[in-house]
Amino acid sequence: MKKEEKKSKDWISYYENHDLLREITYDPVDLSLTKGLANDIRSTKRKRKLKNVTIKLDPLQIIAIKKLSTMKSMPYQTLIRHWLAEGIKQEMDSVAK
Repeated sequence: MKKEEKKSKDWISYYENHDLLREITYDPVDLSLTKGLANDIRSTKRKRKLKNVTIKLDPLQIIAIKKLSTMKSMPYQTLIRHWLAEGIKQEMDSVAK
């Protein structure tokens, strides 16, 4: 048995044994922001300090991001932050409609 299959089976048995799926609800969740904060995020004019986070990515995605950032003449972390900011703005705009 492959290591990935074993991990998958471990998770399945964990959820089945602990009956966690019964706790999932489909009730709507209110994730509203104040109008001022929402407008600041959309305008991208907020002055902020950057905070380090850790995220696991596929190595091939990292290679692709670094190549794209080289083509755009910008650091790859800046490109990732740009994509995240754009995605957040799009999601907020779609939720606001």
